[in-house]
Amino acid sequence: MTFEKIKQLLIDKFGEEIIIGEETSGLQPALLISPDTIADVCLELRDNPATYFDLLSCLTGVDYGAEDGRFGIVYHLTSIPYQLQLVLKVSKEAGRDENELPSFPSVTSVYRTADWHEREAYDLIGIFFEGHPDLRRILLPDDWEGFPLRKDYQAAEFYKGIKID
Repeated sequence: MTFEKIKQLLIDKFGEEIIIGEETSGLQPALLISPDTIADVCLELRDNPATYFDLLSCLTGVDYGAEDGRFGIVYHLTSIPYQLQLVLKVSKEAGRDENELPSFPSVTSVYRTADWHEREAYDLIGIFFEGHPDLRRILLPDDWEGFPLRKDYQAAEFYKGIKID
């Protein structure tokens, strides 16, 4: 199944507003999906016998920078039986206040592998996943302050009396 056929399949199922845009200039073309519908789109792509994207191979959080004021998620889906790959992207404008994290729906109900991927995006970039069953830090200590992969992150000089270089 081609990129264009997958795009049309989603439009037929959800309507034209499901796809905000597309990126076709890179190595892997990507569909830009409406953020609130990402779990439904993933479920359709997984369960549809024409696509059967049965594996979420990677999920990455993105900080587009303070100037842009957006955060996003990139989903790399794989159909093992059809030997297909697809990239989906969602993004939204969000503030940089650590008490009001940017929020996206969790896809853990569709792909169990999203559990740790989403925890990593939460831990390092500070993206909240609505409906995640156990959203907590996975790499950093529970008392760590801030999100080290944010573009405006300022590393602390010390952590528990130990100098950080």
